[in-house]
Amino acid sequence: MVRSQAFRWAAVLLLLPIVGLAVPRAARADGDVNFFLGQKSLDHGDWGPLDGQSEFGAEMSFGKKDWPIAIAVDLFSSADDYSSLGAKVEGSTWELGVGVRKIWKSGNTMPYIGGGLASISGAFKVDSAGVDESDSSLGVWFGGGVFWRLGSRFNIGLAARYSKATITLFDVDGEGGGLHYGMLLGWGWPATK
Repeated sequence: MVRSQAFRWAAVLLLLPIVGLAVPRAARADGDVNFFLGQKSLDHGDWGPLDGQSEFGAEMSFGKKDWPIAIAVDLFSSADDYSSLGAKVEGSTWELGVGVRKIWKSGNTMPYIGGGLASISGAFKVDSAGVDESDSSLGVWFGGGVFWRLGSRFNIGLAARYSKATITLFDVDGEGGGLHYGMLLGWGWPATK
């Protein structure tokens, strides 16, 4: 878990300069930030009873109004746990995706698709046994959904995506990505008229 946390902090620190440059540009462009609340379905053979994890994340899209596609920066975290024979077992994943997203704007209805590269990590932890295993690797993601603009800025919608990356836990290669599905709540700019 320490290695996974170090990776996450390194990714955040590397992103700060990019975000520092992107936010002023995004403020001058069209964009949306939608928070994701849903589920991540992982491969049962790799994750066992931890294959259905609760997930929280954010999808950010921004670009000039006349661009045919937007820049996508997404962050997702999922986790689940169970107890067996007095031992608590925890499993979690974390994904940072960058890529492109095409959003079709038809009134207040905005269907979209996108894809790109992802940095995906996964971890298992068993407290009573002192087991703590994690790994990270590069992979891909693609997904889509639809959201509706309510009022001048508020977004609500549905999203699904698939991610894929091979990670190694306990010396066994397995799938760290999976199927993500849930609802979106967020906001967009500039305000619609």
